[in-house]
Amino acid sequence: MGLRRKILYSLVPVVTAACAFAPVARADDPSDFFRNGHVFGELRYRYEAVQQDGFANEAEAHTVRADLGFETGLYDDLTARVDYQAVRHIAADDFNDLQNGQVDYPVVPDPERSQFREAWVMWTGLPGAAAKGGRQEILFDNQRFIGNADFNQSDQSFDAGRVTWSPLEALTLDYAYIWAINRVPHDWDGDNHLLHAAYDYADWLHLAAYGYLLDINEKPSFSSQTYGSRATGRMAATSDLEFDYLAEYAVQSDNTNNPDRYHVRYWHLTPSAIWKNMTVQAGWESLGGNGTDAFQTPLATLHSFNGWADMFLTTPMDGLDDRYARASYRLSGPGWLKDTALDAIYHDFRAERTSQHYGREWDFQARRAFETKDFLTKEWTVTVQFATYHADTLFTDTNKFWLMVGTTF
Repeated sequence: MGLRRKILYSLVPVVTAACAFAPVARADDPSDFFRNGHVFGELRYRYEAVQQDGFANEAEAHTVRADLGFETGLYDDLTARVDYQAVRHIAADDFNDLQNGQVDYPVVPDPERSQFREAWVMWTGLPGAAAKGGRQEILFDNQRFIGNADFNQSDQSFDAGRVTWSPLEALTLDYAYIWAINRVPHDWDGDNHLLHAAYDYADWLHLAAYGYLLDINEKPSFSSQTYGSRATGRMAATSDLEFDYLAEYAVQSDNTNNPDRYHVRYWHLTPSAIWKNMTVQAGWESLGGNGTDAFQTPLATLHSFNGWADMFLTTPMDGLDDRYARASYRLSGPGWLKDTALDAIYHDFRAERTSQHYGREWDFQARRAFETKDFLTKEWTVTVQFATYHADTLFTDTNKFWLMVGTTF
């Protein structure tokens, strides 16, 4: 089935609902649909360098990502949005982008690509409810299971139909059906169902429960059913000191066309202390493995977890225990460095099933955002990031460096 036909089919329930529930007469002016819309966009340059044992050459990649889109105003409870994204290389391809055949270089997974990142219609005609159909981002919780992988120059979106309903002010229920996953290096098709519920009880307790049923045609080993729950919250001890936490548990087993039969678990515990501009965090994330299969999260924003060197995008078959510590500080005082955010993270990686030690990693980042008042751009962001992975029994020593400069309008 072609993309345009799939998107059309996904809009049928949205349009049908609009016709069934919309009032007969509306005061809206049809021209508001476009007159009250707005153009938006993003431009991001990135330099990435990778030094990895086993490769005679170091990878160096200069890439640019450009987004240009339009979101309409509201008419008859309908809004729409399109966003076109292009990624281009602006220097020699001295890196393996997973499509250019440069296998003598380490991987930098940013191939040249042009695509509609978003193309959807949304109806909000019922109180507390929204129905959206078409190509869209879907972000749940901290994106550990479902996210947009925005760190990549070509980020991730979904061809999907989605319904969100808030029957109570603090409760949100969410269902999405995804038939195509737009990702690098290759898109995936399948019948994927996402269910998510979130309840905001208080500042110190936010609850979520979810069920993600994946059926991926191109990657049957990632077809799985995952059920879990999580709790997060923040509590003030004094005017300057706060504590927050994340506690999450999930189980995963095979689903539909997966050739294996397995059952593994996941848990993540992260307490943090925030004192003025300093945050100190400890964490333990465990993804189970049985020696043949392991807990996988293929639709996640993976760069945010298990080290920025991206060695564990796929969980090893003996599982992964990631024990980490993080310190973050935001600079204050006068000068252009004010509000620069600094991060340092240490990871110790071990097998969940055995005593095997995979290695350790240090990650560092400095990030500064500058608001602008010119007629076009809203903000400029400069980010410097470095990761160094020291191998023990898995992979090889790897160093990665990024310089990113971006703006939005």
